[in-house]
Amino acid sequence: MLTTLVASSKGGCGKTTLVTQLATHWAQAGKQTAIVDADRQQSSLRWVSRRPENVPGVTAVEGSRRAFDRLPADIQRTIVDTPAGVGEKELEPYLEKADVILVPVLPSHFDLDATLDFLAVLQAIPRVKRGKLPVALVGNRLKPWTNASQAAVAELGERAPFPVVAELRDSQAYVLLTALGKGIFDYHSENVRGHQDDWAKLLRWIKRST
Repeated sequence: MLTTLVASSKGGCGKTTLVTQLATHWAQAGKQTAIVDADRQQSSLRWVSRRPENVPGVTAVEGSRRAFDRLPADIQRTIVDTPAGVGEKELEPYLEKADVILVPVLPSHFDLDATLDFLAVLQAIPRVKRGKLPVALVGNRLKPWTNASQAAVAELGERAPFPVVAELRDSQAYVLLTALGKGIFDYHSENVRGHQDDWAKLLRWIKRST
């Protein structure tokens, strides 16, 4: 089972967007997929409950120290959605199961500064320090046509101790599809193909890292 841990010290940075979109990608690829929702808001759990019958299903369980014990035995892909402001102590139940960690970052100095403090916490984790638990950053809600977004991504790449493996553009498509219990990988139209392409580098990094 491949387990992806999505975490950040900042709220509203797009953790659940990452979790649900990865879930739709793997479900559509024929993988038995589950979400462990450790966030108090339980947005991922609600998203799964809205998922319609005409798309591949996703399993969801509440986060806890025994969450993985409650997953079906045939699960092949698991994504963990964590709460804002999470620290090493709160991550402990999931770190030993995680194969990779993804940290979403918004294009603002406030988010960058808070994220750098969080990355220092991750760097001190023994498995991360030994290179046994890969960590990557995901630029989220970017407007790549603006100087502000371009500068934020460049600064993130210069200051962060981990690589930036995806740049996801700001789009209402994520908001609209989330309300339907769907994701961009549930569609094959030209309208969403550009958004799907934004994820290609991230998906390659996960595959290569595991």
